[in-house]
Amino acid sequence: MRCHWISVLFFAVITIPHFVSSTWWFLSKFQLGTAANPRMYCDHIPGMERKQRRLCQKHPDHMVQVGEGAATGIKECQYQFRQHRWNCSTIDRDASVFGKSLVKSGSREAAFVYAISSAGVVHAISRACNRGDLQNCACDKTRLGKHHDQQGEFAWGGCSTNVRYGSNFARQFIDARERKMRDSRALMNLHNNRVGRKALHKLMRHQCKCHGVSGACNVRTCWTTLPEFREVGSYLKERYDVSLEVSSDPSGTTLITADHLNDNRKSLKSNPPQVHDLVYLEHSSDYCSFDPLTGSIGTAGRPCNKTSKGIDGCDLLCCGRGYDTRRVLVTTPCNCTFKWCCSVECKTCTQWKDEHFCKPLQSFELNKFNSTKQQNQPPQE
Repeated sequence: MRCHWISVLFFAVITIPHFVSSTWWFLSKFQLGTAANPRMYCDHIPGMERKQRRLCQKHPDHMVQVGEGAATGIKECQYQFRQHRWNCSTIDRDASVFGKSLVKSGSREAAFVYAISSAGVVHAISRACNRGDLQNCACDKTRLGKHHDQQGEFAWGGCSTNVRYGSNFARQFIDARERKMRDSRALMNLHNNRVGRKALHKLMRHQCKCHGVSGACNVRTCWTTLPEFREVGSYLKERYDVSLEVSSDPSGTTLITADHLNDNRKSLKSNPPQVHDLVYLEHSSDYCSFDPLTGSIGTAGRPCNKTSKGIDGCDLLCCGRGYDTRRVLVTTPCNCTFKWCCSVECKTCTQWKDEHFCKPLQSFELNKFNSTKQQNQPPQE
Protein backbone atom coordinates (compact mmCIF):
# COMPACT_ATOMS: atom_id res chain seq x y z
CA MET A 1 0.00 0.00 0.00
CA ARG A 2 2.76 2.42 0.91
CA CYS A 3 4.70 1.82 -2.34
CA HIS A 4 1.46 2.13 -4.29
CA TRP A 5 0.70 5.58 -2.84
CA ILE A 6 4.23 6.85 -3.37
CA SER A 7 4.15 5.81 -7.03
CA VAL A 8 0.65 7.28 -7.59
CA LEU A 9 1.49 10.64 -6.04
CA PHE A 10 4.90 10.84 -7.72
CA PHE A 11 3.29 10.15 -11.08
CA ALA A 12 0.61 12.77 -10.42
CA VAL A 13 3.13 15.45 -9.50
CA ILE A 14 5.49 14.92 -12.44
CA THR A 15 2.67 14.67 -15.01
CA ILE A 16 0.62 17.65 -13.82
CA PRO A 17 1.61 20.93 -15.48
CA HIS A 18 0.91 24.33 -13.91
CA PHE A 19 1.69 23.00 -10.44
CA VAL A 20 1.58 26.49 -8.94
CA SER A 21 -2.04 26.89 -10.05
CA SER A 22 -3.17 23.74 -8.27
CA THR A 23 -6.13 23.79 -5.86
CA TRP A 24 -7.59 21.51 -3.20
CA TRP A 25 -10.13 20.43 -5.86
CA PHE A 26 -7.34 18.14 -7.07
CA LEU A 27 -8.32 15.78 -4.23
CA SER A 28 -11.30 14.82 -6.39
CA LYS A 29 -8.87 13.03 -8.73
CA PHE A 30 -7.76 10.56 -6.05
CA GLN A 31 -9.44 7.62 -4.35
CA LEU A 32 -7.71 8.17 -1.03
CA GLY A 33 -7.47 5.34 1.46
CA THR A 34 -7.08 5.74 5.21
CA ALA A 35 -4.69 2.76 5.32
CA ALA A 36 -1.88 4.84 3.83
CA ASN A 37 0.43 6.88 6.01
CA PRO A 38 -1.23 10.34 6.13
CA ARG A 39 2.10 12.17 6.09
CA MET A 40 2.93 10.38 2.85
CA TYR A 41 0.06 11.86 0.86
CA CYS A 42 -0.68 15.00 2.90
CA ASP A 43 2.79 16.39 2.08
CA HIS A 44 2.66 15.52 -1.61
CA ILE A 45 -0.84 16.16 -2.90
CA PRO A 46 -0.65 19.43 -4.87
CA GLY A 47 -2.98 22.32 -4.21
CA MET A 48 -3.10 22.35 -0.41
CA GLU A 49 -2.01 25.18 1.89
CA ARG A 50 -0.02 24.62 5.07
CA LYS A 51 -3.13 24.69 7.27
CA GLN A 52 -4.84 22.23 4.96
CA ARG A 53 -1.87 19.87 5.19
CA ARG A 54 -2.00 20.07 8.99
CA LEU A 55 -5.71 19.20 8.95
CA CYS A 56 -4.96 16.38 6.54
CA GLN A 57 -2.34 14.90 8.88
CA LYS A 58 -4.58 15.34 11.93
CA HIS A 59 -7.72 13.97 10.25
CA PRO A 60 -6.61 11.60 7.47
CA ASP A 61 -9.99 9.86 7.48
CA HIS A 62 -11.64 13.20 6.67
CA MET A 63 -9.58 13.58 3.47
CA VAL A 64 -11.40 10.64 1.91
CA GLN A 65 -14.65 12.57 2.39
CA VAL A 66 -13.14 15.86 1.18
CA GLY A 67 -12.13 14.17 -2.06
CA GLU A 68 -15.55 12.55 -2.44
CA GLY A 69 -17.27 15.85 -1.65
CA ALA A 70 -15.22 17.69 -4.27
CA ALA A 71 -16.02 14.99 -6.85
CA THR A 72 -19.73 15.16 -5.95
CA GLY A 73 -19.70 18.95 -6.35
CA ILE A 74 -18.03 18.72 -9.77
CA LYS A 75 -20.47 16.07 -10.97
CA GLU A 76 -23.45 18.14 -9.81
CA CYS A 77 -22.01 21.26 -11.44
CA GLN A 78 -21.75 19.40 -14.74
CA TYR A 79 -25.35 18.23 -14.41
CA GLN A 80 -26.73 21.70 -13.65
CA PHE A 81 -24.86 23.29 -16.59
CA ARG A 82 -25.10 20.38 -19.02
CA GLN A 83 -27.14 22.47 -21.48
CA HIS A 84 -25.19 25.71 -21.12
CA ARG A 85 -22.29 27.00 -23.19
CA TRP A 86 -20.10 26.65 -20.11
CA ASN A 87 -20.77 23.10 -18.93
CA CYS A 88 -18.42 22.93 -15.95
CA SER A 89 -15.85 20.86 -17.83
CA THR A 90 -12.67 19.85 -16.07
CA ILE A 91 -9.23 19.75 -17.66
CA ASP A 92 -7.20 16.54 -17.69
CA ARG A 93 -3.65 16.68 -16.30
CA ASP A 94 -4.27 20.09 -14.73
CA ALA A 95 -3.99 20.35 -10.95
CA SER A 96 -6.28 23.38 -10.94
CA VAL A 97 -9.00 20.96 -12.20
CA PHE A 98 -11.11 23.67 -13.89
CA GLY A 99 -8.21 25.52 -15.51
CA LYS A 100 -6.10 28.43 -14.33
CA SER A 101 -8.40 31.06 -15.79
CA LEU A 102 -11.47 30.02 -13.81
CA VAL A 103 -9.41 29.77 -10.64
CA LYS A 104 -8.16 33.33 -11.14
CA SER A 105 -11.36 34.88 -12.49
CA GLY A 106 -14.15 36.44 -10.49
CA SER A 107 -16.96 35.28 -12.78
CA ARG A 108 -20.42 33.94 -11.95
CA GLU A 109 -19.24 30.50 -12.99
CA ALA A 110 -16.38 30.64 -10.49
CA ALA A 111 -18.89 31.68 -7.83
CA PHE A 112 -20.98 28.59 -8.49
CA VAL A 113 -17.96 26.26 -8.51
CA TYR A 114 -16.79 27.51 -5.11
CA ALA A 115 -20.28 27.22 -3.61
CA ILE A 116 -21.10 23.75 -4.97
CA SER A 117 -17.65 22.41 -3.97
CA SER A 118 -18.05 23.74 -0.44
CA ALA A 119 -21.53 22.23 -0.21
CA GLY A 120 -20.19 18.91 -1.49
CA VAL A 121 -17.60 18.69 1.28
CA VAL A 122 -20.14 19.59 3.98
CA HIS A 123 -22.50 16.93 2.62
CA ALA A 124 -19.81 14.24 2.48
CA ILE A 125 -18.35 14.97 5.94
CA SER A 126 -21.78 15.14 7.59
CA ARG A 127 -22.92 11.91 5.97
CA ALA A 128 -19.73 10.13 7.09
CA CYS A 129 -20.37 11.36 10.64
CA ASN A 130 -23.79 9.74 10.56
CA ARG A 131 -22.35 6.45 9.36
CA GLY A 132 -19.71 6.48 12.12
CA ASP A 133 -16.86 6.54 9.57
CA LEU A 134 -15.00 9.45 11.21
CA GLN A 135 -13.22 9.73 14.54
CA ASN A 136 -14.27 12.54 16.90
CA CYS A 137 -17.59 12.93 15.12
CA ALA A 138 -20.99 11.35 15.71
CA CYS A 139 -24.68 12.25 15.69
CA ASP A 140 -25.77 15.80 16.51
CA LYS A 141 -26.06 15.74 20.31
CA THR A 142 -27.68 19.19 20.46
CA ARG A 143 -30.98 17.73 19.23
CA LEU A 144 -32.46 16.86 22.62
CA GLY A 145 -35.77 17.15 24.44
CA LYS A 146 -39.13 18.36 23.15
CA HIS A 147 -39.71 20.57 20.16
CA HIS A 148 -42.57 21.91 18.03
CA ASP A 149 -43.23 22.11 14.30
CA GLN A 150 -46.32 22.71 12.15
CA GLN A 151 -47.74 19.31 13.08
CA GLY A 152 -47.35 19.82 16.80
CA GLU A 153 -45.00 18.55 19.48
CA PHE A 154 -42.33 15.92 18.94
CA ALA A 155 -39.30 14.54 20.77
CA TRP A 156 -35.82 14.55 19.31
CA GLY A 157 -34.47 11.02 18.90
CA GLY A 158 -32.62 8.79 16.51
CA CYS A 159 -29.39 10.03 14.95
CA SER A 160 -29.65 13.60 13.70
CA THR A 161 -27.08 14.50 11.05
CA ASN A 162 -24.23 16.55 12.50
CA VAL A 163 -24.21 19.16 9.76
CA ARG A 164 -22.58 21.66 12.13
CA TYR A 165 -19.49 19.51 12.35
CA GLY A 166 -19.37 19.06 8.58
CA SER A 167 -19.81 22.78 8.03
CA ASN A 168 -17.12 23.75 10.57
CA PHE A 169 -14.56 21.35 9.12
CA ALA A 170 -15.33 22.48 5.56
CA ARG A 171 -14.91 26.11 6.62
CA GLN A 172 -11.52 25.45 8.25
CA PHE A 173 -10.22 23.39 5.34
CA ILE A 174 -11.61 25.17 2.27
CA ASP A 175 -11.25 28.76 3.51
CA ALA A 176 -7.58 28.33 4.47
CA ARG A 177 -6.16 29.73 1.21
CA GLU A 178 -8.56 32.66 0.98
CA ARG A 179 -7.88 33.79 4.55
CA LYS A 180 -4.22 34.31 3.65
CA MET A 181 -5.04 36.71 0.78
CA ARG A 182 -7.80 39.10 1.94
CA ASP A 183 -8.21 40.87 -1.40
CA SER A 184 -11.52 41.34 -3.24
CA ARG A 185 -11.25 37.95 -4.96
CA ALA A 186 -10.55 36.23 -1.64
CA LEU A 187 -13.57 37.99 -0.12
CA MET A 188 -15.68 36.76 -3.03
CA ASN A 189 -14.49 33.17 -2.59
CA LEU A 190 -15.06 33.23 1.17
CA HIS A 191 -18.58 34.55 0.68
CA ASN A 192 -19.48 31.92 -1.95
CA ASN A 193 -17.96 29.14 0.15
CA ARG A 194 -20.26 30.26 2.94
CA VAL A 195 -23.29 30.27 0.62
CA GLY A 196 -22.54 26.64 -0.19
CA ARG A 197 -22.33 25.70 3.49
CA LYS A 198 -25.51 27.60 4.35
CA ALA A 199 -27.37 25.77 1.59
CA LEU A 200 -27.01 22.51 3.52
CA HIS A 201 -28.32 24.10 6.73
CA LYS A 202 -31.29 25.59 4.86
CA LEU A 203 -32.26 22.35 3.12
CA MET A 204 -31.96 19.95 6.07
CA ARG A 205 -35.02 17.72 6.48
CA HIS A 206 -36.97 16.34 9.42
CA GLN A 207 -37.72 12.65 9.41
CA CYS A 208 -40.15 11.33 11.99
CA LYS A 209 -41.54 8.07 13.33
CA CYS A 210 -44.97 7.78 14.91
CA HIS A 211 -45.70 5.93 18.15
CA GLY A 212 -49.27 5.21 19.14
CA VAL A 213 -52.08 2.69 19.34
CA SER A 214 -53.25 1.29 15.98
CA GLY A 215 -50.88 3.51 14.04
CA ALA A 216 -52.00 6.76 15.66
CA CYS A 217 -49.40 9.50 15.65
CA ASN A 218 -49.94 10.67 19.22
CA VAL A 219 -46.21 10.71 19.92
CA ARG A 220 -43.53 11.48 17.34
CA THR A 221 -39.78 10.94 17.44
CA CYS A 222 -37.88 13.02 14.88
CA TRP A 223 -34.33 13.53 13.67
CA THR A 224 -32.63 15.61 10.96
CA THR A 225 -31.38 14.17 7.69
CA LEU A 226 -29.38 15.51 4.76
CA PRO A 227 -31.15 16.54 1.55
CA GLU A 228 -30.36 14.78 -1.71
CA PHE A 229 -27.43 16.59 -3.28
CA ARG A 230 -29.43 17.19 -6.46
CA GLU A 231 -31.69 19.44 -4.36
CA VAL A 232 -28.62 21.37 -3.17
CA GLY A 233 -27.38 21.75 -6.75
CA SER A 234 -30.76 23.00 -7.97
CA TYR A 235 -30.95 25.52 -5.12
CA LEU A 236 -27.46 26.89 -5.84
CA LYS A 237 -28.26 27.04 -9.57
CA GLU A 238 -31.22 29.26 -8.69
CA ARG A 239 -28.85 31.48 -6.68
CA TYR A 240 -26.50 31.56 -9.70
CA ASP A 241 -29.33 32.80 -11.92
CA VAL A 242 -29.85 35.86 -9.66
CA SER A 243 -26.25 36.30 -8.53
CA LEU A 244 -25.01 39.77 -7.62
CA GLU A 245 -22.16 41.76 -9.07
CA VAL A 246 -20.14 43.26 -6.23
CA SER A 247 -17.03 45.30 -5.54
CA SER A 248 -14.98 45.85 -2.43
CA ASP A 249 -15.56 48.88 -0.21
CA PRO A 250 -12.87 51.60 0.06
CA SER A 251 -11.25 49.80 2.98
CA GLY A 252 -10.95 46.60 0.94
CA THR A 253 -12.38 44.49 3.78
CA THR A 254 -16.05 44.15 2.75
CA LEU A 255 -17.99 43.37 -0.40
CA ILE A 256 -20.75 45.79 -1.37
CA THR A 257 -23.43 45.81 -4.05
CA ALA A 258 -25.03 48.85 -5.65
CA ASP A 259 -27.91 49.80 -7.97
CA HIS A 260 -25.72 50.53 -10.96
CA LEU A 261 -24.18 47.06 -10.74
CA ASN A 262 -27.44 45.15 -10.39
CA ASP A 263 -30.32 46.77 -12.24
CA ASN A 264 -32.44 43.63 -11.87
CA ARG A 265 -32.27 43.62 -8.07
CA LYS A 266 -34.01 46.07 -5.75
CA SER A 267 -31.52 47.99 -3.64
CA LEU A 268 -31.70 51.55 -2.39
CA LYS A 269 -28.04 51.88 -1.50
CA SER A 270 -24.77 50.01 -1.44
CA ASN A 271 -25.08 47.15 1.02
CA PRO A 272 -23.20 43.96 1.78
CA PRO A 273 -24.70 40.96 -0.04
CA GLN A 274 -26.90 38.62 1.96
CA VAL A 275 -25.70 35.22 3.17
CA HIS A 276 -27.72 33.41 0.47
CA ASP A 277 -26.49 35.56 -2.46
CA LEU A 278 -23.86 34.22 -4.84
CA VAL A 279 -21.56 37.08 -5.83
CA TYR A 280 -19.13 37.80 -8.66
CA LEU A 281 -16.65 40.53 -9.59
CA GLU A 282 -16.26 40.17 -13.37
CA HIS A 283 -18.56 39.57 -16.31
CA SER A 284 -18.30 36.15 -17.89
CA SER A 285 -16.90 35.17 -21.26
CA ASP A 286 -19.46 34.11 -23.87
CA TYR A 287 -17.80 30.65 -23.83
CA CYS A 288 -18.45 30.25 -27.57
CA SER A 289 -14.89 29.46 -28.69
CA PHE A 290 -12.03 27.46 -27.31
CA ASP A 291 -9.78 29.94 -25.52
CA PRO A 292 -7.14 28.86 -22.98
CA LEU A 293 -6.82 32.45 -21.77
CA THR A 294 -10.40 32.46 -20.44
CA GLY A 295 -10.67 28.75 -19.71
CA SER A 296 -13.41 28.29 -22.32
CA ILE A 297 -13.49 24.95 -24.17
CA GLY A 298 -16.06 26.31 -26.62
CA THR A 299 -19.21 24.63 -27.92
CA ALA A 300 -17.89 23.01 -31.11
CA GLY A 301 -19.15 19.45 -31.37
CA ARG A 302 -21.67 19.85 -28.53
CA PRO A 303 -25.09 18.21 -29.08
CA CYS A 304 -27.92 20.74 -29.38
CA ASN A 305 -31.71 20.76 -29.57
CA LYS A 306 -32.87 21.97 -32.98
CA THR A 307 -36.40 22.79 -31.83
CA SER A 308 -35.55 24.51 -28.52
CA LYS A 309 -35.48 28.28 -28.15
CA GLY A 310 -33.63 28.01 -24.83
CA ILE A 311 -29.93 27.92 -24.02
CA ASP A 312 -29.77 24.26 -25.16
CA GLY A 313 -31.12 25.19 -28.59
CA CYS A 314 -28.81 25.09 -31.59
CA ASP A 315 -29.18 28.85 -32.21
CA LEU A 316 -27.88 29.91 -28.80
CA LEU A 317 -25.61 27.01 -27.89
CA CYS A 318 -23.79 27.09 -31.22
CA CYS A 319 -23.29 30.88 -31.04
CA GLY A 320 -24.64 31.44 -34.56
CA ARG A 321 -22.11 29.10 -36.24
CA GLY A 322 -24.81 26.64 -37.26
CA TYR A 323 -24.95 22.92 -36.68
CA ASP A 324 -24.29 19.60 -38.40
CA THR A 325 -26.90 16.85 -38.55
CA ARG A 326 -26.05 13.17 -38.24
CA ARG A 327 -28.51 10.35 -38.84
CA VAL A 328 -28.08 7.51 -36.34
CA LEU A 329 -29.87 4.21 -35.75
CA VAL A 330 -31.31 4.10 -32.23
CA THR A 331 -32.36 0.88 -30.50
CA THR A 332 -34.97 1.07 -27.72
CA PRO A 333 -37.23 -1.38 -25.82
CA CYS A 334 -40.87 -1.21 -26.94
CA ASN A 335 -44.24 -2.98 -26.76
CA CYS A 336 -43.56 -4.04 -23.18
CA THR A 337 -45.98 -6.42 -21.45
CA PHE A 338 -46.27 -7.71 -17.89
CA LYS A 339 -45.91 -11.48 -17.48
CA TRP A 340 -47.30 -13.30 -14.44
CA CYS A 341 -45.37 -13.58 -12.25
CA CYS A 342 -43.35 -11.30 -12.12
CA SER A 343 -41.47 -9.90 -15.07
CA VAL A 344 -41.76 -7.42 -17.91
CA GLU A 345 -40.98 -8.55 -21.46
CA CYS A 346 -40.18 -6.05 -24.20
CA LYS A 347 -39.49 -6.19 -27.90
CA THR A 348 -36.58 -4.33 -29.44
CA CYS A 349 -37.42 -1.52 -31.82
CA THR A 350 -35.04 0.43 -34.04
CA GLN A 351 -35.53 3.74 -35.74
CA TRP A 352 -33.45 6.36 -37.48
CA LYS A 353 -33.01 9.60 -35.56
CA ASP A 354 -31.47 12.94 -36.44
CA GLU A 355 -28.93 14.30 -33.94
CA HIS A 356 -27.55 17.82 -34.16
CA PHE A 357 -24.09 19.06 -33.19
CA CYS A 358 -22.61 22.56 -33.13
CA LYS A 359 -20.32 23.27 -36.07
CA PRO A 360 -16.58 23.60 -35.37
CA LEU A 361 -14.72 26.90 -35.51
CA GLN A 362 -14.36 28.52 -38.90
CA SER A 363 -10.90 28.65 -40.44
CA PHE A 364 -10.36 32.32 -39.62
CA GLU A 365 -11.24 31.65 -35.96
CA LEU A 366 -8.77 28.77 -35.85
CA ASN A 367 -6.04 30.99 -37.30
CA LYS A 368 -6.80 33.64 -34.69
CA PHE A 369 -6.64 31.05 -31.91
CA ASN A 370 -3.35 29.56 -33.16
CA SER A 371 -1.87 33.05 -33.37
CA THR A 372 -2.93 33.79 -29.78
CA LYS A 373 -1.55 30.48 -28.61
CA GLN A 374 1.85 31.15 -30.22
CA GLN A 375 2.03 34.63 -28.67
CA ASN A 376 1.48 33.20 -25.19
CA GLN A 377 4.00 30.40 -25.45
CA PRO A 378 7.24 30.86 -23.45
CA PRO A 379 10.31 31.69 -25.57
CA GLN A 380 12.50 28.77 -26.56
CA GLU A 381 15.92 28.64 -25.03
